Amino acid sequence: MSIDALAFRHALGRFASGVTVVTMRHGDDVHGITVSAFLSLSLAPPLIGVAIDERATAHALLASVERFGVSVLAAGQETLSERFAGRPVEGFGDPFEGLASERVIRGALAQLVCRIVDRVATGDHTLVVGEIEALALGDERPLVYFRGAYQRLA
Repeated sequence: MSIDALAFRHALGRFASGVTVVTMRHGDDVHGITVSAFLSLSLAPPLIGVAIDERATAHALLASVERFGVSVLAAGQETLSERFAGRPVEGFGDPFEGLASERVIRGALAQLVCRIVDRVATGDHTLVVGEIEALALGDERPLVYFRGAYQRLA
C-alpha cells in the first residue's frame, strides 16, 4: 500500500508537539535548527533523540561535533522558532546563553546539553541520540505546534 506524502504530513500534523531548537558550535560560530522531532529515550542513562533531515545544513554540522544543546521553547518564542527554521526574521539579536560550555536559547522552558552517543540513519533523517550532561529548567508555558501553526496552552 502506498501512502500519499501530503496525507501522511497532515496526519502527523495532528500530533501536538513542543518546539525545540538544537544548537551546535562550529568553530566560533553557533548554529541552530528548529526541531519538532524530539523525544525522551531513556531515564537511566538520561537519553534524548532528535531527528534531523539529511538535507539540512545542521545535519552536516551535527556530524562534526561531539556535543549539542537542545532548548525547549516557551510560549512567546515563536520568532526564535521561525528564525531557526530558516525563515527571515528582522531585528533578531543574540538569543544565546551558556550552559556547560555549550550555547542554548535564553529564556527557554528547558535547556539540555548532550553528548552524542549514537547516530542512526533512518529514511531521509538521522536520529541523533544524546546523553544529557547538564540541564536547566524554566517555569514558562510551552510553545506548542499543532496542524501547521503555533498554539498556546490555556
